[in-house]
Formats: sequence, structure tokens, C-alpha cells
Amino acid sequence: MVGDGDGEVFLSIEDDGQPIVEKKPRFSKPKKATKEKPTIIESAEQTPEEEIFDGEIIDTEVITQSGGVYDVAWPLLGMDCPDCAAKAMRAISYLPQVKKSIVSATAGEVRATVDLADGSISQISSILRSLGHAPDVEHHQLVGISASGVARRNGVEVKKLEKVIRLQPGILDCEIDSDNRILVQIVSEAPIQLIEARDASLDTILGAAPKYVEAKSARIRPDQWRLIGGGLALPILLIVFIAEFFSLSPTLIALIAIPGLVLGGLQMFKEAIASIRNRQLGFQVLTSLAVIGAGILGMWEEALIVAILVAFTAHLEGDALVKAREAMQGGLDRLPRTARRLSGDRLLNQQGINQAMKMSGLSLQMAPSTIELSPATGPLATCQDEGEGIEVVPIDLIRVGDQVEIRSGELIPCDGTILDGIGSLDKAPLTGESVPVEVSKGEEIQAGLILAKGPVVINVTAVGDNTRLSGLIEAVHTFREEPPRIQSGIEKFTAIWVPTVLFGAFAVWYLMFPDNWKIILLLWVVSCPCALLLATPVPHAAALANAAHLGVIARGGSVLERLSKVNHVLLDKTGTLTSGKPKIGQVITAKGKRRDSAIKIAAGLEARSNHPYALAIMELATDEGYKPSPINGHSDIEAGVIGVSSGKQVSLTRPDRLSKLGIEIPPEIQSGLDEANKLGHGASILCKEEIPIALFTFIHDDTREGSEKLIPQLYQRRINVEILSGDSQAAVTKFAKHVGIPENAAHGNLSPEDKVKWVRGRSKTHITMMVGDGFNDAAALAVSDVGVAVGCGETVNLDAADVLIPAEDPSMLCELIDLARKAQRILIANLVFSVAITIILVFAVINGMYDQLWVGVLIHEASVILVILNGARLAGNSGALKLLSETFKSLYFDTRLSFEALLLKYRSN
Repeated sequence: MVGDGDGEVFLSIEDDGQPIVEKKPRFSKPKKATKEKPTIIESAEQTPEEEIFDGEIIDTEVITQSGGVYDVAWPLLGMDCPDCAAKAMRAISYLPQVKKSIVSATAGEVRATVDLADGSISQISSILRSLGHAPDVEHHQLVGISASGVARRNGVEVKKLEKVIRLQPGILDCEIDSDNRILVQIVSEAPIQLIEARDASLDTILGAAPKYVEAKSARIRPDQWRLIGGGLALPILLIVFIAEFFSLSPTLIALIAIPGLVLGGLQMFKEAIASIRNRQLGFQVLTSLAVIGAGILGMWEEALIVAILVAFTAHLEGDALVKAREAMQGGLDRLPRTARRLSGDRLLNQQGINQAMKMSGLSLQMAPSTIELSPATGPLATCQDEGEGIEVVPIDLIRVGDQVEIRSGELIPCDGTILDGIGSLDKAPLTGESVPVEVSKGEEIQAGLILAKGPVVINVTAVGDNTRLSGLIEAVHTFREEPPRIQSGIEKFTAIWVPTVLFGAFAVWYLMFPDNWKIILLLWVVSCPCALLLATPVPHAAALANAAHLGVIARGGSVLERLSKVNHVLLDKTGTLTSGKPKIGQVITAKGKRRDSAIKIAAGLEARSNHPYALAIMELATDEGYKPSPINGHSDIEAGVIGVSSGKQVSLTRPDRLSKLGIEIPPEIQSGLDEANKLGHGASILCKEEIPIALFTFIHDDTREGSEKLIPQLYQRRINVEILSGDSQAAVTKFAKHVGIPENAAHGNLSPEDKVKWVRGRSKTHITMMVGDGFNDAAALAVSDVGVAVGCGETVNLDAADVLIPAEDPSMLCELIDLARKAQRILIANLVFSVAITIILVFAVINGMYDQLWVGVLIHEASVILVILNGARLAGNSGALKLLSETFKSLYFDTRLSFEALLLKYRSN
């Protein structure tokens, strides 16, 4: 039970015995979490374990964890079902220190906001461990000390030292092994402040700064106990079969079978008890009751078969989901831990650095402030000197402005600008480009990509969480956890379904089969909704990961759900179907007006704008050596911009605004405007005091690669297409004909408000997708069913969009629609299959078509594995058969490793 402030808080059935801790003043809430990589010493053998007695003996009653509220995360073992994730999340939510938590089956991790004044992080980990979800992080030995020495220093028994260390911030678990070593598991993602608090607390307990080294633990994990139990129960099952064959005494058979049942089902029973104690009902509870019931009825063979099947198939199910996760990652989560840093004479000259930084638009002086680096998580990490001014250092020690060498075939450790060398790299994870791209001096390269050909030397511009790929990874992970709308309905259904099955089975027995208790056990086994719960999250997570491999980020499963139904696409022209970089065609002035003055005023009006026409005017002014005129009172109006120059109102707007206001256009400007409309060029008119003084025309000859094939591909998919643009109707019409869109589907002279009205109108009768890139598209993106931002975009645009396409190839839209439709087909197939299997099994049980428990368990678990593999196909990296083959191979090797771990533990004791 969860007690009040004076009672027991701990819910785990394991004997971790963590006491309540007294409250301490909180630290300020940290701003940022970092991927925690403890500083590693090369080997434990190189550091002798010293007895530390140089400090006074500490009263352990006053050793408590630090206060503060932190966001933490770590991966979990055995997290293979959304139902398990939901139950685990509800279980830890009862702990007072957990303010917010997310347990993800698709990512296999827990993320929580924790108040350490109310309890320790290790309590959370222990609850999850008791449910079968131990932390999937490596153990680290605290070197330079021994457990007995630290225990004496702190005045506690060695066996109680584990509890003291578990109380410390950032510690998931602690183990003292038979070799007198202290092994800890630590949170893998933690804020810098928590890392500092952890090391400070351990410093107090150890009497010296903690030093870490990766180590192997002799402790056997829950998933290994499951395999060991199943493996030991197999020969006992064989003996029971032989005993039944020779008609031996039922009592003797029971004495043989019970140890096998305990061994084979021990982990299942433990998880069932933990589920009940944490007020959750899951598959483990139903199967445990079925196994116990079979034993009570004397059906020892069936009970053993069910226990063994659950042991092995549960591992298969978990491993299949792990393989699916790996397929989904597809190389995204890969950032090297070390980098080859140049020093001394190998450093390139400062002039070359400044030139490269200038080419990339960065400032060397401002660069160091762009990244927040975490301090070393232990002592200073070891650096390996390769000689000749090159040393291999941990990535945590790389700073903005350092020079790093990358060689052929290596992962790029950080973002940077090439100072020397020529290479090629695969940019698929960032842009979807499948062909390696040549890079040379002055160009930027991104962390996480492979340098196919090198070497190159770069000047570091971003490391760690500030790299572009890190941002993509974080976005994929965040949006992957946003479920489709149908998933919430499924979860509500299963929350009612499990208790209904648990107690409804008694009603079926009482009303239909009063003489057959076994019907209850059969219904418990076959009615579990595990496959149904995995029907939607796996294909959506796989599809989102596949989209990321194409260079596309979709904001969650509900977006894919809507995207699969899109039947009307509205396309912005400038910046979406074109590069958004038009060129100045002509500058025509009215009689008596100076060309240079017109360009200066126009440049002054557009100096604060990022619109493609504004950039073209600014480029013209720069090329011709004109300085923009000072403009006051800038203001955006419906069709352009207005301001004040030398006390007079000036404006640069679309020509149609003047027509609406009844302003007469001088003949020389009208002639140029007619010619521009005929050629399909854009145009803007500069006015002073509402009198036209100059015409600027813009040439659109920059159709993006992929635009011409996008339109017929959309038509092939029975999707209607329209262009919405602020350009002149003549320019939009001409461009529409060029890319294959009918004239009546090309709409020009539209303001942002007009675009919103048009999209809203279409959304009443269609499932719409609005595709744009500029600031003025943000509102239209937001009101469409699916908003897509193409290219780099602007912040407001990206916030309004449902789908982000950083690359500049609009034809990727069709690939995304195909992917969404395929995901929806697989989702529906999974749902139909899951429901059909459950109905068929229940029908078969009630109609007496079979009465073997193990048959139901086998079919149930097989359906779960098939649903996982079917969904994982969307990740695109390997077929379902390959994943299935790898899963069964893993079962063999994991079982063997589990028995080796048991043998090692037995020998060490």
C-alpha cells in the first residue's frame, strides 16, 4: 500500500527495504537534461581498491537524498506491451515523488518528473523491476574503494550499505557482490544538476570523488530468470509425461511436477503478485490463475506446458518488439562517444577558421554561448594520444571552436564546417537523399552521419544535444509517443475487458458448464487482449521512424491517421513548388523618377522581410551598391508593406491593390505590367503618396526538382490539387499549366486571410492537406486537416505544421501519403486479426472444440508476435521473416547466456 508521510511508501515485493527519507530544501529546477555517460576509466584492474578511512565516521541516519525536481529517463527490459506500460505507469504514479510519468512500450523506456524531497529514484526503479521491467542500463563499479571499507567509514553493516547508496540522487540500483565490489546502475538521461548532486552525495559517503568503470553484474535479470525457469521445467515436463505413461501414483506425479511448476512459473507468479499489490490486473494474473487452477485440478502436464510456453513466448514477444525498435531506429540514434581532436602544430590557422565560419554564417566569438556543456560525470575521462597533435577524447570534452578530424567510414561526432579536405556523406537520416553527397571546404556536415570518403578537418559548431540530428531524434521520439485516436478507444475497452473476463468466466461456468471448472481457466488464457493493444502503436511507431529515415517528421500517430485519408491537397507556390528565390526581371520607373531612388526606397521597405520578393530586391540593391533608405512606421498591409520615407508615405504592393483603390497606373508602368502578366512573371508596384513611381517584376524560373512529377503522382492517387498563391493570377496560371494543374485550380492574388478562408471551405467537404513554407502560410496550415511545412521554414510555420519536411523535394509528399496509407492498412489488418483470433478462441472454447490450456496460450502468444512483426515491416529495414528468424535465434542465445549467468553466480558464491 501507499502510506502517508509516516508510513511505508515502497510497493515492491522485492526486499529492497528503502526507508522513508526526510525532506530537504529543493534545488532549483534544472533547465536541461543530458544523455548521461559516466566517465569511464579503462579497466577496473588498473585501479587498486583502497580502504578509505581518512574521514570521520558518518551517521547514516542523516544521509538522505538531495531535494529538487528533475526530469529523468532510462530504458527498461521486458517492456513489450502498451498494457504493461499503462499498468507500470499507474503503479509508479502512486509514489509521492513521481509528479509526472510516461512509460513507453514503443520506445521501451520510462520518463518521469521526480521530486527527490518526497522519495528516491531507486524506489521507482524497484517498482518497475518487481513488475518485470528492470533498468536496461549497464552496471558501473565504484573503483578505488571496497564495500567493507565504505561500510566501516559510515558505521553500517555491509549488507545495509546498498540501501544507503540507493537513497542517493540519480541511482537506480546498487549491488554489493561477493568480491566486495560496489556496483551501481545510474539514470541514463539526467539534468546536469542531478549529476552533480549524485557525485557530491557519493563523495560524502565514499570519502573521495566517485570513479566509475563499466562492469558486469552477477545478478540475474528478471528476463533471465524467466528463461532459466522455463529451461529447468522442460526436463521435469518430460519426466511427468513418462510417469503418466507408466500410470504412476498421482501423488508421486504431483511431487515431481510442483517443483517444475514453481521453477517455470516463478517469474510469472512474482509479476502477478506485484501487479495485484500495485492494483493492476494483467495477462500475468490471468495466466498465473490458470496455471494454479490446472494444478489444483491435477492437470500437471497442461500446467507445466502453459508455464513453459509463457516463459519462452513472453521472451519471444519482448525480443520481437526490441528487434522492431532497432528496425525503427535505422541508425538515427547513433552519435559516437569520442572524437579525434587536433592540437598544437596540427591546428589550422585562425584565418582559415574565420573564413569558414563566415561562409557558414556563424560567428566564432558567439559560438561558445550556443551550447550548455555538462561537467564530467566522474573524474576527468581518459584521453588517448595518437601522436602528431591528434588525441582521441570523449565527446563531452569537445567544445565549439575545436578542430576535429574525421576519417573515411567514421561517424561524424559533431556538427561543423569543413576547414580542410574533400569527402562525401550519406544525408538520408536528415534529408532522405539516398545518394552520397560531395562536401568540401566551407560546407557544413552534421553529427551522426557517416563520412563515406575522407578525411576532413572540421571546425566544431555544435555538439551533443545542440546538433541537428539530435534535434531530429528528439522530435521523432516525442511524436512517436503521441498515439492515434483509435488507440485511446482500444485502451478504454481493454481496461474494462480484463476484469470482465476475470469474473465473466465464472458466469459462463455457472450458467453453461457447471460440471467443468476448466472452462474458467481456458477463458482466462484465451481472452487476454495483448495483440489488440499492440495493433496500433507498433505500425504507427514504425511508420513514423520510416518517415524520419526519409527526412520527414510527423507529429504523432493521429497525423498519420488523417494523412492516410487526405483527398484534397492545396499547394502554396512560392517556396513550395518553386525554390522561393525569384530574380528581378525589370525595374521600370514612371517619367521623371530616378531608378536608384526607387531601388533604395523599395530596399528600405523590405529590409525587415524574409519574403522571396523582398530578398530579391535586397540582393539587387546590394549588387548595384545602393544603401536602403531609412523607413519609419513599417506596417504590413493586405497586399504588401507600407512605411514613411522623408515624411511621405511609401508602399510596395501587388498591382491589384491599386486597381481596387481606383489608382491610375502610368502608361509606362502599365505597359511593363501587361508584359509581366503575359510572361507569367510576378510584379510589385512602388508608390509614394499613393502615386505609382516604379514597377519591379520578378522572374520565376526556379521550379523545384520534383514539382513537375508531384502533380501527376497526386492525381494517380485520386487526390485533387489546387494552388493557392499571393502572386498575380497570370503568374500563377502560367505556372499551373507548366506543372500540369488546370487553370481553374490555380488561384492567385490571395492574402493569408484569403488562404485561410479557402482551406476552411475545402475542409468542409474534403480531408485537406495544406502545403507551404512561408510565414503567411502558418494560419492556413493550422486550419487544414494536415499542415505540411516544406524546406527550412520559419518558427511560426513549423509550430503550425503537422508534418515537417526539411528537404526541398516536394515529391516526398507522395511517399509520405503512401506510407500513411500502408500504415493504416496494416493497422486495420492487425485489429481485424487480433479481434478475430480472440473471438475464434472464445468460440472454440465455449463450443468444446478444444480443451487444452497450452493450445490457447500458444495461439495467443503467436498472435502477439505476428502483430508486432507485421507492424515492424513499416520500418523498412528488413522483412518480417528476417525479424522472426532473428527473434528465434535470440531466444536460443539468450537462454544459453542466462544459464551461463546462473552458473557464474553459483560459482561466485
